[in-house]
Amino acid sequence: MIGIFLVTHGTLGEALIQCACHVLNKRPPLIAQMGVSAQDDPLDLLPVARQMLAWTDSGHGVLVLTDIYGATPANIATKLLKPGVIEGIAGVNLPMLLRVLTYRERDMATLISRAISGGCDGVMQIK
Repeated sequence: MIGIFLVTHGTLGEALIQCACHVLNKRPPLIAQMGVSAQDDPLDLLPVARQMLAWTDSGHGVLVLTDIYGATPANIATKLLKPGVIEGIAGVNLPMLLRVLTYRERDMATLISRAISGGCDGVMQIK
């Protein structure tokens, strides 16, 4: 099972996990989140992020999800990546997270593809 690690602004990551727990009626295994606030020093958070990442890795890799590409959480996430083993996606939303939780038994390439399509497909105009 591929682990999931969210690195987001403030409490967004925990809120997304709590919403997923509500939908799934349970807390999924091998998932963690780190919230980054404005006063945090990214260099201080990097060792903590690496430790939290290790908690989610069962040996099948980890998908790191972050909110805004180029922002501090995404910059921290970028420093964690190892192609093929620890991959990252920016733009996390609830549909993306639910898709990730559904397909995490598959290989990393499939998981990334499904995550991105789930995140995009979940954005639509309500009529």
